[in-house]
Amino acid sequence: MWNYVAPLWLPDGHSQTIYPAAWGARHASFERALSRERWDTPDGDFIHVDRDGDASGHAPESRPLLVLFHGLEGSSASHYAVGFRRFAQQAGLDFAVPHFRGCSGELNDGPRAYHSGDATEIDWVLRRFKAEWPTRDVLAVGVSLGGNALMRWAGEVGDSACSVIRAAAAVCAPLDLAASGHAMGRGFNRHVYTRMFLRTMLPKAMRKWQQHPGLFSKAQLASALTLYEFDNAFTAPVHGYRDTEDYWCRASAKPVLPDIRIPALLLNAKNDPFVPASSLPTCADVASSVRCWQPANGGHVGFPAKAFRVADLASIMAMPNAVGQWLLAH
Repeated sequence: MWNYVAPLWLPDGHSQTIYPAAWGARHASFERALSRERWDTPDGDFIHVDRDGDASGHAPESRPLLVLFHGLEGSSASHYAVGFRRFAQQAGLDFAVPHFRGCSGELNDGPRAYHSGDATEIDWVLRRFKAEWPTRDVLAVGVSLGGNALMRWAGEVGDSACSVIRAAAAVCAPLDLAASGHAMGRGFNRHVYTRMFLRTMLPKAMRKWQQHPGLFSKAQLASALTLYEFDNAFTAPVHGYRDTEDYWCRASAKPVLPDIRIPALLLNAKNDPFVPASSLPTCADVASSVRCWQPANGGHVGFPAKAFRVADLASIMAMPNAVGQWLLAH
């Protein structure tokens, strides 16, 4: 168990969420820029993969690869991705961030986007990484939405995951999508976080309708004010779900946690504004290979360091270091 202690000057889940996201990686610097690759998908679309190190073919096979699946509207520039990139450099790992469709700054071509339960996409991405260097150890971490999708994949494929990756971690994943979805539709969450997400999600969805007229109800999307309404108008119909309830039920990773066979870590703060503590899995809800870290504090993908360092990358390294070391140990 990770005994995380929050700084006294960040007293609650909201402050522990907002400060790291707003300031933690603002002045982060690296010796080299990430390299970008375009991968053609099996269904005729594409994604972009950003990489650090020599993971594209020049590193020895003994050098492990850390793959990060980002959260809702995230990217390789997200503060947590920057933190895990620094951890990978310090630990001697190669690092890669496969962007979910439409999240790399360029809208994808196909009649779809991305969603919380896309185990098929996770499977294809991880197996392609493994195929590059079949004997290389691959580690995977998913953050928020990416964490749910990663654990959904691990549970669905069961024993076969062992031939693809050595270990996986989910950070602040909404493993019960209904509980988190309803929480995001209330109070401060609705007025601050939901508005922030919809500010980019709605325009991208409208551009998707322009690419593929009639793909969903444009009028219904235009009236969406919550993530529930957005998922009902766009995410569910575009990705083969009946409605929001069907999507949240079938895409949640919590029901398949007993089927995970690889070493897996679930890190969730009990004061996460996005993920109600009452929805978190207990030891009885997971397989014996799964560990649950549930510190009292941390917020949503926050876990700021105890030292007061404004706009300093060190302020967001506590979580990547703890999770990264756990992955390396397995």
